[in-house]
Amino acid sequence: MSQIDYTAMSYQELRRYFLNHREDRAAFVAYLARRRERKRPVITTVNDPDFDAKILTAIRQQMAEYRS
Repeated sequence: MSQIDYTAMSYQELRRYFLNHREDRAAFVAYLARRRERKRPVITTVNDPDFDAKILTAIRQQMAEYRS
């Protein structure tokens, strides 16, 4: 079996690979490390009057990313 270069994969490619090869422990470790590296912006605050709209927008954006 050839070595897989997880660093050459995009975040989405690595995620898909891991989901299709759940027994691959190295892929799991690489996925978790990559996930920790990702920056997560602050979408809103609890007291924001547009809280619900901002959360829904963020969810829709993430869903669109995962579909592509």
